[in-house]
Amino acid sequence: MSDNVVPIKRSQSSAPSLAPILSLTATPMNAVNAIILDRMQSEIPLIPALAGHLIAGGGKRMRPMLTLAGAELVGYQGSRHHKLAASVEFIHTATLLHDDVVDGSETRRGKEAANIVFGNPATVLVGDFLFSRAFELMVEDGSLKVLKILSSASAIIAQGEVDQLTAQRKIETSEERYLHIIGAKTAALFAAASRIAAVVAECDEAQEAALDAYGRNLGVAFQLVDDAIDYDSDAAEMGKDRGDDFREGKMTLPVILAYARGNAEERRFWEEAIAGFRTDDEDLAHAVKLIRQHDCVSATRERARHYAQRACDALSIFPDGRAKAAMVEAAQFAVARGY
Repeated sequence: MSDNVVPIKRSQSSAPSLAPILSLTATPMNAVNAIILDRMQSEIPLIPALAGHLIAGGGKRMRPMLTLAGAELVGYQGSRHHKLAASVEFIHTATLLHDDVVDGSETRRGKEAANIVFGNPATVLVGDFLFSRAFELMVEDGSLKVLKILSSASAIIAQGEVDQLTAQRKIETSEERYLHIIGAKTAALFAAASRIAAVVAECDEAQEAALDAYGRNLGVAFQLVDDAIDYDSDAAEMGKDRGDDFREGKMTLPVILAYARGNAEERRFWEEAIAGFRTDDEDLAHAVKLIRQHDCVSATRERARHYAQRACDALSIFPDGRAKAAMVEAAQFAVARGY
C-alpha cells in the first residue's frame, strides 16, 4: 500500500455513518430538494402524485449527495451543481420506477411500490417524464460535457438493466459478467454524479478522473452490499421483500459463489431454483442456509470492502479536510450498512 492510499479502517469506537456527508451537503441539498419538488409538478395530477410516492418515500439520496460533496471537495463556489444533482436524482428515480415494473416488485423502501398503487402503464410513463425532466435540467446547465457524461451514463444504465434481464435465470452467469452488469446499472450513475462536480468546477483531468473513480468504485461496493443484504437481512431492515432476487432468478454474487462452492446436490438445487422451480419460502430458507454455510455473504461484503477501498484511494490526490473525510466515511458506511 502506497503512502497516498487513504486507509478505510476505523476505530471500533463508532460505526461508520452517513452523518458527516449529510451534514456537509445539508444546505445545498435543500436547494436540490426544492428543484426536485418544483420540476416534478405537472398539470396532470397523476404525475406529481406518482413521482411523489417514490421521491417522498425516503432513500439515502446517495447519488445527488455525491455531486454536492464532490463540489465541496474541489472548492466549487457556484450553484450549477444544484440543478445537476436534481437531474441525477431524477435519472435514478426514473430507473427505479421502470425497474419495479420489470421486476414486478410489490414494495419499495418499506411501502407499496408505485406500480402496485398506480399500475404499470402509469409507472412507466411517469418514469419517462422524470427522464425528460432530467434532460431539461442538463440542457439548462448549458455544458455539452456535462450533457455527454449524464446522457452516456443513462444509456449505460439502460444497457446494464437489459444485460441483467438477459442474464436472469441463467445459472451459468459468471462473476465477471455480474460485475459488468452492476458496473453499468449502478456504478455508472455514481461515477457520473461524482465526476460532474469536477466539470462544473473546471478542475483538471486528474481530479475529474479521481472523482469518477471514487463514484464508480463506490457504486460497485454499494450494489455488492445490496445483493448481500438480500440474503442477510429481513424486510423491515431492507425496505423490500426478503428474497426478491432469489425469486426473480437473479444471479447475484452470493448465489454465484454458493453455486461454485456447492456439491453436486447443492448445485442441482441452485439450478432448479434459479430456473424458477424452487421459489417457495422453504426454498428461500434453504438458499439462505447454503449461502451462510459457504460464507458467501461475508465473501461478497469482502469484495465490497475492496471496491470501497479503491474509492477511498481515488481521493488521495485531494487535500485532507471535512469533505474528503465525509466522502471516505460514506464509502465505509456503504459496506458496513445492514439496509
